[in-house]
Amino acid sequence: MASIVSYFSLSIILLVLLSSSSTANAQLSPNFYANSCPNLQTIVRNAMNQAVNRETRIGASILRLFFHDCFVNGCDASILLDDTATFTGEKNAAPNRNSARGFEVIDTIKTRVEAACSATVSCADILALAARDGVVLLGGPSWQVPLGRRDARTASQSAANNQIPSPSSNLAALTSSFAAKGLSARDLTALSGGHTIGLARCTTFRGRIYNDTNIDPNFAANRRANCPASGGDSNLAPLDIQTPTRFDNNYFRNLVAQRGLLHSDQELFNGGSQDALVRTYSTNPSAFSSDFAAAMVRMGNISPLTGTRGEIRRNCRVVN
Repeated sequence: MASIVSYFSLSIILLVLLSSSSTANAQLSPNFYANSCPNLQTIVRNAMNQAVNRETRIGASILRLFFHDCFVNGCDASILLDDTATFTGEKNAAPNRNSARGFEVIDTIKTRVEAACSATVSCADILALAARDGVVLLGGPSWQVPLGRRDARTASQSAANNQIPSPSSNLAALTSSFAAKGLSARDLTALSGGHTIGLARCTTFRGRIYNDTNIDPNFAANRRANCPASGGDSNLAPLDIQTPTRFDNNYFRNLVAQRGLLHSDQELFNGGSQDALVRTYSTNPSAFSSDFAAAMVRMGNISPLTGTRGEIRRNCRVVN
């Protein structure tokens, strides 16, 4: 009898645990703020429209912020936290130092959202929406953003240093790092297409333009003109030489022509498993747009804090 009761109790406990786990996952919904902050998406879109009108590059910068946030302990706005005397955040991790940008735009959006719906909307959700809107404003696809994330009270500089893929990574390392986040090789290739917008610093592509052999010689020579073998680390070059402020499929056309700026970019088209998909995207912009939108949703679902975990920060730069 005791064993039956114990078995019954264990079953109940397991049921509760499974239920709470699925409830946490189910809490992300495009309609999460429909009643508590009905104008949220309009506020974010208007602020992003103003920001992109001031500087088209900001759309790419916000997209990169979201990517670097999600790859470190999930999409929890940990990347937005400032370092203090007693707190080490992720902004000064190697992949972010002197390159992560757009924090002031998120601050502006947060201030406006707080004025409309105080202590309701997380910084993590604001970043997810802003990333989507930046893509749309530059001509890219739209998607419904699942909402309901909460903000982390912690950050991890070491995880940022170790888990964000390097621009010098090979295809095996890239595939492995994405798989560790529950993303497929197809997601990797689609999401890499985000490099159709934005700029990169010389220090991230110097090795490619001076050392790689799978590179168009004229393209390499042009890039070397603004990226010397030593010095000029912060000199910028467009990731997509044709339309760096337009979200399209030219990034994949460049890969086919061996004009990928980063070593990690060209790895997607270098006699490996992603060659066929890169060719498809290079000739079928609709396929790329559809896959990119779906992959953005999947990336946005990486380990969100939901329910009572985390908090709703009042200021995205500091914990409450």
